[in-house]
Amino acid sequence: MATPLPSYTERFLLAPAIWLFVSFTTSPAQAQDPIQVPVFTPTVKEIVEYDEYAGRFEAVKRVEVRARVSGYLDRVEFQEGQIVEPGDLLYVIDQRPFRISLQAAQAALAEAEANRDLADIEARRSRNLIKRNAISRDVADANEQALLAAVARVSLAQAQVAEAELNLNYTEVRAPFRGRVGEQLVDEGNLISGGITGATLLTTILQEDPLYFVFEVSEQDFLRYARLNESGGRPTSRTTPNAVAVRLIDEEDYLHHGVMDFVDNELDPTSGTLEGRAVFANPNSFIQPGTFGRARLQGSGLYSAVLIPDSAVQFDQSRQFVFTLEADNTVGRAWITPGPIVDGMRVVREGLLGEEQLIGGSYHRLRMGMSVSPQAAN
Repeated sequence: MATPLPSYTERFLLAPAIWLFVSFTTSPAQAQDPIQVPVFTPTVKEIVEYDEYAGRFEAVKRVEVRARVSGYLDRVEFQEGQIVEPGDLLYVIDQRPFRISLQAAQAALAEAEANRDLADIEARRSRNLIKRNAISRDVADANEQALLAAVARVSLAQAQVAEAELNLNYTEVRAPFRGRVGEQLVDEGNLISGGITGATLLTTILQEDPLYFVFEVSEQDFLRYARLNESGGRPTSRTTPNAVAVRLIDEEDYLHHGVMDFVDNELDPTSGTLEGRAVFANPNSFIQPGTFGRARLQGSGLYSAVLIPDSAVQFDQSRQFVFTLEADNTVGRAWITPGPIVDGMRVVREGLLGEEQLIGGSYHRLRMGMSVSPQAAN
């Protein structure tokens, strides 16, 4: 009689036993070997850290060209965008009314001088006559006072001539310093207003050499710099022209070099930042005011630092760590506090002494405590 096949329930109950039998009879040679991982030792050397700040170049000098006298604009003597030198003629205002005013002032001066000379003659005659009692004291005194008044009127006339000459000179608007002139805002034939207030804006001039680079640092960075100054690690930029390097947005390296020349006297209460400023030579006018850049400023004194490749830094939510090779060739973990990139390597502020064996690859396959086969990193 044939042996009956086991029922579905019996086959279900026998399945775990069959699985255990197969597992225990598997050859040890079939077990997975430890994965090979590159291992390296951190680099320890003396470095100086640098901080990076975004900012913009600004003109050292910027002037809004306005006329000091009112009148019709007669001529424009420059090309928009050109470099002008100190004293170069920019605008000419119709000079005819001012020449007439000067002539009138000169005529008034001549009249005042003639009256002064006549009063002087009368006063000298009175002095001789009073000695002989030929005139009264009242008449003599009146002549002396008339001379003083005539002298004062001459001084007034001289001041009016000087003012007329000055106004005539003001009809020629000249460049105050070397720089690049901007857009011509008023054309010939327009009536412009001059004076101290409400004067018509004619154009602008910006000095391009040297240039300022203006940026802002946080309150935390400012306090760090202040403590570095107290400890002797790095002098303050308020009194020392610390070196600054800048790279433009299309540059990989910091090619432009200048020095700090100003630190503001208070932090902005709304942003909690402090303005700093560096000065850069710009002899060929390559950099234009308003150009964006990133400045690199010394952020520490010379100290011994632990450096590792940035790719070795791993993340666990808000914390960062590196995989370590333990003495029994198992995977460990060291929590670190990373710093900036220096010479292409990541600074480790806390967590490593520099003597550890670190794993430098196969991070996606690593698990804590697993055995690995260490290989020297290339």
